[in-house]
Amino acid sequence: MAQDSEKEREGLKDVTLGRSEVIAHRPLEIGNAAAANVPATLPVPSPARTRRRWGRIALLVVMLATAAAGSYYWWKNSQDELPQGIVSGNGRIEADEIDVATKFAGRVAELRVEEGDMVSAGEVVARMDTRDLEASLKRAEAHVLQAQRAVDEARATEDQQRAQVALAKQQFDRTSYLMQRGNSTQELLDQRRQQLDGATASLNAATARIAQTEHALAAAEHEVELLTVNISDNSLVAPRDGRVQYRVARIGEVLPAGGKVLTLIDISYVYMDIYLPTLDAGQAKVGTEALIVLDAYPNIAIPAKVSFIATQSQFTPKTVETQTERDRLMFRIRVRIDPALLREHAQAVRSGLPGVTYVRLDPKAQWPARLQRTVGS
Repeated sequence: MAQDSEKEREGLKDVTLGRSEVIAHRPLEIGNAAAANVPATLPVPSPARTRRRWGRIALLVVMLATAAAGSYYWWKNSQDELPQGIVSGNGRIEADEIDVATKFAGRVAELRVEEGDMVSAGEVVARMDTRDLEASLKRAEAHVLQAQRAVDEARATEDQQRAQVALAKQQFDRTSYLMQRGNSTQELLDQRRQQLDGATASLNAATARIAQTEHALAAAEHEVELLTVNISDNSLVAPRDGRVQYRVARIGEVLPAGGKVLTLIDISYVYMDIYLPTLDAGQAKVGTEALIVLDAYPNIAIPAKVSFIATQSQFTPKTVETQTERDRLMFRIRVRIDPALLREHAQAVRSGLPGVTYVRLDPKAQWPARLQRTVGS
């Protein structure tokens, strides 16, 4: 009995020591009594099988993505499809920029607006230092007063000389009368004649002096007018209704003549330039109706009209003469938004925003439903 128990213990030991070898190197034999108590193991999938499984999953994902992209492409094309007689082109909203600059060299004394402020035509937006011009103006006004006094003096002298001429004329006439009756001498008559001639010459000189002083007075007055205009020009005003885009200068800076202080956007002239091929550009006319749809506001169309059509093509050499290449010629078309509409929505006017312009070449063509919601409607 002791021997049997010893053999069983040795057998269990062998089984325990060799369990890992049995699991790793050979399958479990159902009929082997020694391994009957060893727990069964799950099969481990091979790397090749794992790669094939992931490959099938990736292929399925690619097929689904392709189908989704195709569906979106079909939907997008169906949405962007335009009826016959309506064409489109891409562009950016632009507005004329106006530089408010100095006429004379000087120091910036005052700035009344900031970037983004709306300004009206004629509104003073900045002032330059005009102390030197104001001093010159005072001097010119003093010259005007001096010239006016000179004119008054010359006129008084003329009146005096006119009286002298009248007296000399009376004396000459009296002496001539007495000379005819023998009551006067020829010598006295000659003296009276010389006095009359001298008085007449002095009167002519006084009259000329008046003209001279009047010219000097006019020159002094023009100098005052010029300085007044120069001082006024140092008050910089907005030439058009618009928005301040940039404030270039700062208070205290000394600018040369023509130095830029502000840059305004003219909100009364907003447009978009697009390019159309030859056939479409040939049908467009100035005044043709158009709609602008901005990327920022895709559900609102902005009414506009064609205001300019380029006479020269773009993108191709001028010497191209084949029919195929002529069809590729592109012409610049400008569509402009109605100024009255811009004034109503001045606060919303922006420049640089991308969008699409739709031009209705055929007046009978109907706008698509997505373009019928316009600004103001």
